[in-house]
Amino acid sequence: MFKTNVGGIDRALRIVIGAVLIALVFVGDRVGLPIGNWGWLGLIPLATGFLSTCPLYSIVGMSTCPRQ
Repeated sequence: MFKTNVGGIDRALRIVIGAVLIALVFVGDRVGLPIGNWGWLGLIPLATGFLSTCPLYSIVGMSTCPRQ
């Protein structure tokens, strides 16, 4: 459906960053990093990492995938 434009390292970073942001929603207050509802924005990098596609990359014509 969407063109793959997110490479391996980029994909892994997106998944880790998204998961950390979402985790901070639940445990942020306990560890001294109150992030509140802003952590739900972590769904965006998490989804683009799992789907290997980034709409913003498509708009600007960018790709981090290795050349084929």
